[in-house]
Order: sequence, then structure tokens, then C-alpha cells
Amino acid sequence: MSWAMQYHGCLPWGSWTRLCGSQPSRRAARCVYLCTASGPGAAGSCFHRKILHIGGTSLPSRSCVRYKGGSQENRAQRSSSHHGLDHLRNVASSDAIKKHQKSLSAWFSNQPNEERQFGPSFSLDAIHVDPVIRESSLEQILKPSPDLTIQHQLQQPCRQVISLQNLFDVDACGRQVKNVVLYGTVGTGKSTLIKKMVVDWCHGLLPRFELVIPFSCEDLSHSHVPISLRRLITKKYQHLRDVVPLLGSSNLKVLFILNGLERLNLDFRLAGTELCCDANEPVPPSAIVVNLLRKYLLPEASIIVTTRPSAVRRIPGKYVGRYAEICGFSDTNLQKLYFQLRLSQPGCDGENSVASRSGEQDNLVEMLSRNLERQNQIAAACFLPSYCWLVCTTLHFLYFTRTVPPSQTLSGIYTSFLRLNFSGEVLDSTDPTKISMMKYVAKTVGKLAHEGVMSRKTSFTEEDLQQCFEVEMKTESELNQLEVFRSDVFRFFLTPCVQPGKEHTFVFTIPAMQEYLAALYVVLGEKKTLVQKVGKEVSEIIGKVSEDAAVVLSIISKVLPLRFLPVLFNLLKMFPRFFSRLSGKGRDTIARTMAEELFKEEDYYNDDVLDQINSSILGVEGPMRHPDEAADDEVFELFPIFMGGILSRRNRAILEQLGCSIKNLAAFEIAKAMKKTVIRNSRKGLPPSELMDYLFFLHEFQNERFTAEAVRSLRTVNLSSVKMTPLKCCVLASVMGSTSHEVEELNLTSCNLDASSLRTLFPVLLRCKFLHLQLNSLGPDACKEIRDLLLHDKCAVSNLRLGNNPIGEQGAQYLAEALAGNRSLTHLSLLHTALGDRGVELLAQHLAENQQLQELNLGYNSLTDTAALHVVEVAKKHATLDKVHLYFNDISEDGKRALDSLRMDRDGVRALVFLTAGTDVSDYWSSILNVVHKNLPFWDRERVRQHLTIILQDLESSRRQTVNPWRKAKFLRVESEVKKMLGKLQHGTL
Repeated sequence: MSWAMQYHGCLPWGSWTRLCGSQPSRRAARCVYLCTASGPGAAGSCFHRKILHIGGTSLPSRSCVRYKGGSQENRAQRSSSHHGLDHLRNVASSDAIKKHQKSLSAWFSNQPNEERQFGPSFSLDAIHVDPVIRESSLEQILKPSPDLTIQHQLQQPCRQVISLQNLFDVDACGRQVKNVVLYGTVGTGKSTLIKKMVVDWCHGLLPRFELVIPFSCEDLSHSHVPISLRRLITKKYQHLRDVVPLLGSSNLKVLFILNGLERLNLDFRLAGTELCCDANEPVPPSAIVVNLLRKYLLPEASIIVTTRPSAVRRIPGKYVGRYAEICGFSDTNLQKLYFQLRLSQPGCDGENSVASRSGEQDNLVEMLSRNLERQNQIAAACFLPSYCWLVCTTLHFLYFTRTVPPSQTLSGIYTSFLRLNFSGEVLDSTDPTKISMMKYVAKTVGKLAHEGVMSRKTSFTEEDLQQCFEVEMKTESELNQLEVFRSDVFRFFLTPCVQPGKEHTFVFTIPAMQEYLAALYVVLGEKKTLVQKVGKEVSEIIGKVSEDAAVVLSIISKVLPLRFLPVLFNLLKMFPRFFSRLSGKGRDTIARTMAEELFKEEDYYNDDVLDQINSSILGVEGPMRHPDEAADDEVFELFPIFMGGILSRRNRAILEQLGCSIKNLAAFEIAKAMKKTVIRNSRKGLPPSELMDYLFFLHEFQNERFTAEAVRSLRTVNLSSVKMTPLKCCVLASVMGSTSHEVEELNLTSCNLDASSLRTLFPVLLRCKFLHLQLNSLGPDACKEIRDLLLHDKCAVSNLRLGNNPIGEQGAQYLAEALAGNRSLTHLSLLHTALGDRGVELLAQHLAENQQLQELNLGYNSLTDTAALHVVEVAKKHATLDKVHLYFNDISEDGKRALDSLRMDRDGVRALVFLTAGTDVSDYWSSILNVVHKNLPFWDRERVRQHLTIILQDLESSRRQTVNPWRKAKFLRVESEVKKMLGKLQHGTL
């Protein structure tokens, strides 16, 4: 039997059984855990010492032993032989326990796929924070809770807090506790706590027990074949073959862990489960569990049972020594500790720079802590450790994604999160339908979420909940399912609102979960009209009886001359085909819903969805809104994105495991219908934030063919003022990389780009003709990337705007090298880039080697007469360069006249310095003032005011020199524009 098969039964629900397939690949990781484990054999050594001491009695000497009818020597030899065999058996048992500890440590330290995205440093020992455990009683558990409310559960009186190590201490009456029931709702951390408990025992941190034997009740529930306890143990743990005979016959301190008791149907009646005290007697696995809890089988063994609240009453109270409730992170200090440990781990961001990594991680932790201190809704959400995990995973995705394409999707994170919590979970194991918990959630909570999205609300009254959960209940089974859901799952998804004035309403624990469940509700086809619901039921009934009807009608038609019967039968057969067409129309409706929600005009000027998620987690810095102030309209822009993400192949496979099946044909038909709606709507001009959302939607959809067709329709991509984080850059590069077509224009103005952003976007930038990179704080390092871009043999950039970036002299050197070798660039703007005279001279030295440049903007670069004259002299000799912008530089009147004479010497070389050209107005005065107007928010206003004053004086002087009335009118018009700009500048309204 393979190692994985031996330990299949010890896996906790939702995670243990999934690790079997990945166990061989984790061999190296297991070695690491074994090497770093601290004292794994401590308990085994204690046991070894104990069993070597036989009752405190020494063996008698040969001279004192006398027996009738036998030899003294033979007797002594046999006694010595028995002692040797016992010694060897005890040594073997101790070694077996050590092997058991090592195997359990390696197995329970294994990380699921969802954890591996954080890197090897995120081990259970590194980031585990124990949740709050409070001692409870059966009376408190059975106390009826208020109807559809959890406020009393969240505001329970502070009972006695107990640690995991003290669960088996004596109770209040001084009796030794042998059976402990540890219960908690979904997401409170039951399975993780048990895994940590086992690992602690393996490392010698739980010395109370010499042997720990974990069992998964999910695994036990699948077997109904009678088996003995000893055979069950050796079947799951072969290392314990030498230890099992000692169970019940020695003082070995054993702990049995039964994880997920809600999966077993236990019957404690004698008529239902017979008594069994023999560990060698084969009985059903459920009978073994019952007799262990009865203390009829291995009465000295300790047992810890984990279960959901609804299953606690399955064990009679007389068999339970202590009830303990896992209360999650009810203390915000525990939440902060978890985030501190999780977000501060080495290698979290995948970068080698320790300084940059540490700074960004510390900043995240600080912002998150401040948001928790505000008593925000996120503090209520992080009451559940599962949601703390989701918050950290989302932040990791938002801040530390560096690969193209990104290895994760947001919808994939939420789907994986649900798999971690609901994989293999049945709502009620006693119910014959065995409906999966996630399927029930999708039908009920998904309906509530969808109605909230459609009506644009995030808070729900108890009437809303009753309308959603109770309106369609018709049977006893449905009522029982609702009771189990309220007890075990309700608080996982919904929590009381903490916003003032809404204390008696409920909100989704994580806001984005509302949109995810609403999307799942729609994509699963749960949103049906009355005609579709009735039609489906009728179609199924007709489909089932059609074959029988064919036989009956054929017999009747032979006996009775009723010619209309075959016609009736054909009509019956047509109905299922008609209903299948009606279902196809439903998929068109899904596609239309997706398009309508994705391109809602009222959402056009909101932040993009990634910024919205970031704000919901870290909060918004600045003054808080007054409680009486009207709230902004709710936005649900993640809803259509989640709809697309759920349809991806990977997410459909995970949802299939959760009991939510989305067929390949349905996904194909929805994608086909989307081509008519989504792609057509995307061809309309979208604001930058909405375009970023659309690109993110294409990334989430994970359909390369669909994405390629959608991207080909995007000839102009305007993302100006969108904060392009590393994740957004990776998404843009991935989506645009699905095709190789040329992009007419890419506008990345004021997008917080840096050198690493340009490296990520390099393949996309190569294919752009018109490239806007102004206002991005691009320094010399970024200019090095731009140089490599312009020197690439496939570079298609013809118009490059780099204005308002701190390029400086060093950056000018890289750009000069790029100009010398580039063959595509015709327009280059270096407006306000701090070049100085030296930077411009470097450009002029390489300008002659360029053969394509037509326009060069060097305005607002603190140039003096010498540098300006030099660059224009070079421009005169250039084959194609005919326009040089030099306005807002430190050029004197003499320099202006010299530049004007150079312009007059050779027609076609235009040096744009001032708004005047001799005694006439420059043809480009409007362009110059437009440039000033657009860039004024980013320039030094005092310096601009000085330049505008000089321009106004120059205009007035030139107007006085001319006698042409037409020219005077032009001067007056330009003067009025400059005076208007100066007035607004002085009053701060520009």
C-alpha cells in the first residue's frame, strides 16, 4: 500500500483528501520539515522510557527460583528470553511512533495549491495564529436562536477562554475530561487548528499524549464494510503495526482525533449500535466511533471531535466531558497579528530587493491596521480566519503580481477560497438529497445577492432574508436544510452591518462576495422566469413518459380508429425540443446581462474595479463621511467580470467539485452570444477606467480566441490617469499580447509608470504608433528601457510624447543614442523634462544620424541662447526635421532675433519660441497656449506667470510696431487670451 493510501484517512475535510495527488511532488518539502522540526520524538522517547519499566519489579535471580517437575536453568532461560522479546517489542514500538510522527508532520505540513502561491515560507508554523476558543455547554448550544439573526451570536457574553493545550484538563467538578467536542461554524478554523495540533504533537509540543491517531469522518462515512479498530488503524497507518497490540493493554496515553463529525450518521441507541469492547472485532466504522465515545471501547483513550454546530446534538451530552466553541479572531489584535505574520513573510512579493519589499509590506500592514481600528466592516469580516486568508490573498494578487500573464485571476481566488471551505461539504448528511453546501448557497444566498445587485443595494433587512430563504419552502426536508444552513453557514456569508443607522440590517461579509454569488447564480441558470421553471418541469415529465406513451398510443391506434392520436404524440415529442430552444434563449439573456452590466454609463467615471477592491480592504485615507451625509450610489462593476471569470475552464472545474456544474456546451453558447453583445459594445469609446475594467474582464474570462477577437477591435487604447499598478500592467500586456496587430494609439498619460512597468509593457509598446508617456515620473532608468524600445528592429513607434518627466541629462544621453539608431520615430516631445543645455547638446550631437524625425519639442527645459541656437543649426541641416519647439525657455531678446533670422534663412525650419514672429502673430500661437493650458497643473505656476507676463509684453510691443489693422486685430485677440489665462492663474481658477 502506498504512503498516500496509508494517510488518506487522516486528512481533514476540504483539504486532506485533496493532497493525495500532490504528495509525491512534495518529497523535498517533507525533507525540509523533518530537518527543521524541533524534537519530533519527544513523546515517543517518553513512551519508550515508560514501557521499558515493567511494573517497578526486578526479575528474580536463578538461585531463588525453584519449581517442581522442571529444570531451574530452563525456567530462567525462558524468563530471560521473554524479557528480551518484550524489550525488542518496546524498542520497535518506540521507533514506530517516531516514524508515525515524522510521517504525520510531513503530511499535515503540506500546503494546498491555494497556499503555494505565497511561496515556501508560508508554512503552518510560520503564520499560524490560534483562534479564540471558549468553553461552552449543551444548554447554550441548544438554546433557540432568534429567527434569521446572528446578532446574539456575535454579542455572546464573554465565557471562559480556554487554550488548545488545556482542553483535557479536569472540569469544574474535578472530573478528568476524556471526550471533547470542538465545534464552530464554517470558516472559523477548525481544520487548520487540528492540523496545527497534530504538527505540534509531532514536534514534541503536546507532551500530554504519547500517541495521536487522526481520522477523517468524511473518509469513514464512505465505508460500510465491518472492520476492527486495530485493522482500521493499521490500514491507515502502517507504521503503527507494532503499537496497535499495546492499545488497551498498557498505560499508553492515546488521543483519537475525529474531524468533521457532521459527515457521519451516528446512532447511540443500543438497538441501533451494539456494544463492542474488543478492538479486534469487525464492526462498521460508525459503530467504532460510537463505542469509542461511549468509552466502551478503549475507555482510557482521549477523543477530540470537531463538528459544525448543527451536528453537536448527535452525541448525547453524557458522553461529552467538555464543549468548546471556536470563535475565530473575535479580538482585532489577533487579526492584526495574522496580517503582520502573513504579509511580512520573506519572498511574499517574489522580488530580491529586501528594502523595497520590506517597505511595501510594512505599508500594507500599517494601512490595514488603521482600517481595522476604524471598526470598519472589514473588522467584522475578519472575525472569520478564512476571510483573513482571503484578504491577504487578494492583497498579494493586487500588489505582488509580476508575471505575464498573471498566474491568478480574481474570480479564481474567490472560487479557490470557496473550495478551501466547502469542498466535499454536504449541507445535511442525514438528508436523502445530499445536496452540496455550495449548491444550496448558490441557489439561496445567490438569489439574495442577485436581487441586491439588480436593485443596487448592499444591506438587507430580515424581511428580505425571509423572502429569499423561506418563500419557496414546501417540505419538511427544505425546512431542515434551512435550519442547518442558519446554524452552520449563514454567518459565513452575511453579518450585521456596523454602519450607523443600519444596525438591524445585514451585509455580505466581504462586499465582493455578493457580486461573485450573484454572478454564480446567473451563470448556473438559477435565474429563471416562471415560463422557464414550468417548462423545465413539464419537459422532464414529458421526456420520461414519451417512450411509454409511444407504446400505449401505438396499441390504441390499432384497436380504435383514432387518427388524431399519432398527431398528439408528435406534438408531445415537439415540446422538449421547443424547451431546449427556450433554454438557448436563456444563454443569450446571460450574455446580454453581462454586456449591460459591463458597459453601464452611470459607472463610467468610477474608479476601476481593482482600485475599488483595494479601497474596500485598505480603506480610503482622508476625512470620513459624516453619518448624516448621503452615501454614494452603490456600484457593482465586479458582477459582470465575475460572470466572465466563472465561465473560465479552471473555475468551472473547481465549481464542478463543489456540486455547481456548468457544462462545456453552455459555456460555449454563452461565449458565442457574447460576441454579438460584448465585443460590439466595446467598439464604442470607453472612458479610461471602464476600458481598464474591460481589459480585466478579458483577462478573467481566460478565453484566448474570444480575447483575440475583442482586442483586434481596439485600435486606440486610452488609459490616461489610470494608476497602472504592476498587476494592471501585467493584465494589459497579457490581454494585448493575444494578438500581434498594430495599435494606432496607446495613451498612458499620468499612469504612475516606472522602469519596471515599461519592461512589463515592452511587447505592447513595440506595436504602438502613437505613444503617450507624459506625466509618469520616468527618470534615467526608464529612458534606458525607452532606448531599447526605439532601437528594436520591430519598433513601430512614430510619435512619442515624454513631456513632464524628470529625464535629466543622463536620460537625454540614452534618448540621444535611441535617436541615432531609430528608423520609425517622426515626432518626439520632451516638453518640461529638465534637460538643460547639456542634455540638449547631447541630443544635437546624435541628431544628424537620424533620418526620419520631423518634429522635436524642447519647450520648458531651461535652455539658454547657446543651446537653442545650436539645436536649430543642426535642424537646418537635417533632412526631415522642420519644427523645433523652444517656448518657455530662458532665451533672451537677442537669442529670439537670432533664431528668427535662422528661420528666415531657410524656409521650412520653424523654431517656435514666442507667440510673435516679427511684426506678426505666430501661426502656432494657439498650439502654444493649448500646451500651456494642459500642462499648467503640473508646472511651477510662478514661473509660468512670469513667462506669460513676458509674452504679453512682447505681444503689446509687436502690436505697436505694426500699422496693418488686420495684424493689430490678431494681436489684440491673442493678448485677450493671455490676459484671461493670467487672470485665472492669479485667482487660482485655472
